[in-house]
Amino acid sequence: MFVLFISGCSFSQPKIVSSATILIKTPKLKFYDKGFISKYSNYTEVQILSAGTAVLKLKIYEDRICRDTFECQASRVFNEEYLNRNYDENFLKNLFESDKKEIIHRDKENGILIKIKKD
Repeated sequence: MFVLFISGCSFSQPKIVSSATILIKTPKLKFYDKGFISKYSNYTEVQILSAGTAVLKLKIYEDRICRDTFECQASRVFNEEYLNRNYDENFLKNLFESDKKEIIHRDKENGILIKIKKD
């Protein structure tokens, strides 16, 4: 008598996936290309692609931001390092989770420009 056990991996599926043209220009980050914004139940993932290869991948949670090239950082620490310490802790999360088709954030004082144009 054979007993067959089937176990499958459960991968979380995004609730919403949007393709977009994304520009992120700060003193320490410079990315401009097509990408995807995927909203999951507990985080939002932003991928920017160049020639089909991911050049930036962020996982944005309520309290932290994870980038594929470093371990997770508290949102406040990420903002201090890559944006400005005066930015709200959930600034990026709110920006990328917005339902607007086109988002432009321009901060001339700190040299920050973020544009998101969803397809």
